[in-house]
Amino acid sequence: MILTPIPRHRLVSVLDRFESGLDDRDCAEVFRCIRASSPDRADAAEAERHRLTALALARAFGMPVHSPGKECLFNWDGAALNGVTEAYVILHEIAHFALAPAERRGLVDFGLGPGPDTLDRMTAESAAIMPLLAREEDEAAASLLGIVWEARLDQPALASFLDQNWLEGLERSAAAHFTKVLAGLRGRGFLAFDPRLMLG
Repeated sequence: MILTPIPRHRLVSVLDRFESGLDDRDCAEVFRCIRASSPDRADAAEAERHRLTALALARAFGMPVHSPGKECLFNWDGAALNGVTEAYVILHEIAHFALAPAERRGLVDFGLGPGPDTLDRMTAESAAIMPLLAREEDEAAASLLGIVWEARLDQPALASFLDQNWLEGLERSAAAHFTKVLAGLRGRGFLAFDPRLMLG
């Protein structure tokens, strides 16, 4: 959910201001790839193609996927993925899976507590093993990694970038926060990964 909606007629200037705050050349390049994608969510047949691509990537990562029709109280219940959701949500969950150590992959919501789509919030909270600050850091890393993958898969990464509030605090900390999180992903080797290679 966007905390501060940006009117469409102001979007170009806002993105320009954000980009001007990126001193690191590699960060600016990643941002330009995100910016080149659509600010609008896909719909209809295109959305379904994106979802199927995301599910193929999940399976390539070794994530089991629940059968359609199964009631899913979590996007990730510690055993399998809810595949009946939007592509960007699936990519976000794959990013959490990729970032999580083995011991957290078997936990509801990766031991991070309930996410925005979690239906059984009490169970997810009881499964949480990460302190609040670490949860926020992991959430930011998974958010940005999923967005980078959306861009590389030619999906509407900019829509997720806006929706997940990466422009919040534009005049203060947005560019620095983006740079810091991206540096962490780069340091762990995730920016060198191209999801298209796993899809053949």
